[in-house]
Amino acid sequence: MTKLSGWPAVNKADVIAGISIAGLMLPEAVAYAGIAGLPPHRAILAGIAGCLVYAIFGRSRFAIVSPTSSSAAILAATLAVVPGDATVKAGLATIAVALAGILFVIAAALRLGGITGFISRPVLRGFALGLAITIILHQLPILVGVSVQGSNIFSYAGALLRAIPRWNLASVAVGIAALTALLLLKRLPGVPGAFLVLAAGILASSVFGLGGHGVELVGTIEVLPQWPSLPDAGWTAYSRLVQFTVPLVLILFAESWGTMRALALRYGDPLEVNRELGALGFSNIASAIVQGMPVGAGFSAGFASEAAGAKTRATAVFAAIGLAILIACARPLVARLPEPVLAAVVIAALTHALDPGPILRLWRLHRDFYVALGAAAGVLFFGVLNGMLLAIALSLAAMMRRLASPYVARLGRLGSSHNFVDLSRHPQAMETPGIAIWRPGEPLFFGNADMILGEILTRSRAETGLKAVVLSLEESFDLDSSALDALMEFDSAMRTAGIRVQFARAHDQARDLMAAAGMTDLDKRCSFSVDDAAMAVSSVA
Repeated sequence: MTKLSGWPAVNKADVIAGISIAGLMLPEAVAYAGIAGLPPHRAILAGIAGCLVYAIFGRSRFAIVSPTSSSAAILAATLAVVPGDATVKAGLATIAVALAGILFVIAAALRLGGITGFISRPVLRGFALGLAITIILHQLPILVGVSVQGSNIFSYAGALLRAIPRWNLASVAVGIAALTALLLLKRLPGVPGAFLVLAAGILASSVFGLGGHGVELVGTIEVLPQWPSLPDAGWTAYSRLVQFTVPLVLILFAESWGTMRALALRYGDPLEVNRELGALGFSNIASAIVQGMPVGAGFSAGFASEAAGAKTRATAVFAAIGLAILIACARPLVARLPEPVLAAVVIAALTHALDPGPILRLWRLHRDFYVALGAAAGVLFFGVLNGMLLAIALSLAAMMRRLASPYVARLGRLGSSHNFVDLSRHPQAMETPGIAIWRPGEPLFFGNADMILGEILTRSRAETGLKAVVLSLEESFDLDSSALDALMEFDSAMRTAGIRVQFARAHDQARDLMAAAGMTDLDKRCSFSVDDAAMAVSSVA
């Protein structure tokens, strides 16, 4: 993982793409630092460190590893629940970033990349929708030039509406103009829209003296990296910080891997999930060293990199260099940047997440719609951090519900072939007289084995003239002890009822376990196919 082998050749397209991305990274960094309640330089240094380190260890040519809106929101929610003043919380933010990096590296070493599959895509879509609504709503007061407070998103929205008489018309005009320009420029691939709007905002501020009209400006950004140190916080603060770092890691990797994988699949680029885990880990450790923010491969920056024409991961290097040059040489100009423009940049970057299409598709498919809706509602009603935890719980609950309530198919022979299919879906298939052939739709495990086998037992006993049952175990690669006990009890009950049980398509591992548990005659009672099993019991029937 630490080798530099495979470093791509640099080309002109990467230089141009990197400069374009730097123009997007600056306003996003300042805006995301505001979301987290941290100074802007922390997000800027995080973006520079994250891009440079990821280019060494990662493999996605489109990934721009920098602060993201979702990680900034979760960091803000985390810091809100830990005790301490602003100085202590700033130190705790650095510790959280370091812990996130360490957890990424440990997960890569243990090859735990597959665990991201436990957060389903519908849950991620719902979470992204709820998060986008939350972040956009919190950017609106900046865009209209007022300050509001609220204990939850609904009281916050109400406070914003009640503050309409106090809205600053100049801020509203600047913000709407910037947002309109950003949305129009999105239609022009390869055009650095954020950079152009950023420059236009600075120019407008200088020409029209927007600060004198009540428009808030970014002000001077001090970039003074310091060696990180442990803040003077108690055990309670550290323990809560560790507890809430796990959701931060999960959302960072879920968002990053989703972006990397989508773009890699589009272009046929190879990616290895555990390598990317390690790359994100080292990037976050580097960010912690410069006292930055959590970093990941955000959706908006990744797809902006693609639109800008990135050819290799050298694009991230030039983006980091461009951002460093921009902040070093143009700080006096950046100080004049209107904050409504920053709010517009964040809102425009998140408009893709407001698209209801993916969730409406779930409604049309009658699959996971309420899971996605629940994840979105969790963020809106309970906040970003608790919403993330609820989203994870919904993923696991949806999986457990599916596994615990599987469909049990009754199979029949298709014509004179050796194929057996579900009788309820293929009425032309024929039952085998005296034989019932069953196939559970999910693997047998402790949560469903008693119910599945109990249903088969009940239906088999109620069938007149039934002499044998074929149980297809093709979905069960392995068995836990509860499923094994349920299978042995089912076999014994069938024997008592005078019905022979023949196992079809039993995997070697499951069969070895059945033999070790004392089930007899498995050589005769296990068949490699359903057709072989039906033939084996045909003499009994």
